[in-house]
This record gives sequence, structure tokens and C-alpha cells, in this order.
Amino acid sequence: MGCHALERKMVGPSYKDVAKKYATDPSAANKLALKIQQGGAGVWGPVPMPSNPQVNEKEAKTLASWILSLK
Repeated sequence: MGCHALERKMVGPSYKDVAKKYATDPSAANKLALKIQQGGAGVWGPVPMPSNPQVNEKEAKTLASWILSLK
């Protein structure tokens, strides 16, 4: 959790900001799970999110669901 924090921006956005951004997106859990595993770039600015290949699909979905549950 070195790149994200619950309520404040670090290298990446706060988890709560991610939850807000995707609150109305019904496919958000799958999108975020994929980003957790494969990484991404451009959604939150120029700093890319590295991939996390050590996180399996079930773990990524659990993490994505937790992030989206934050209000």
C-alpha cells in the first residue's frame, strides 16, 4: 500500500477517490481487478500504476470490491 492511502493522494489517488470515480459504473469491480493485476496508465494522470502479477484473480476481485465499498 505504498502508492495509495485510504483518504489522501499519495503517488496514486486515495482509495476513497477511486470508489467515488467508479461509484456508478456497474463494471467497475472487474475493471479495477484487472488494473490491480495488469497495471494501467492515464486514468489518474501521467504516473503509471505498475502491475501486480503476484495477486491472483480472486484476490484482485476481493481488493476491488473492498475499494468500491468505501464511501
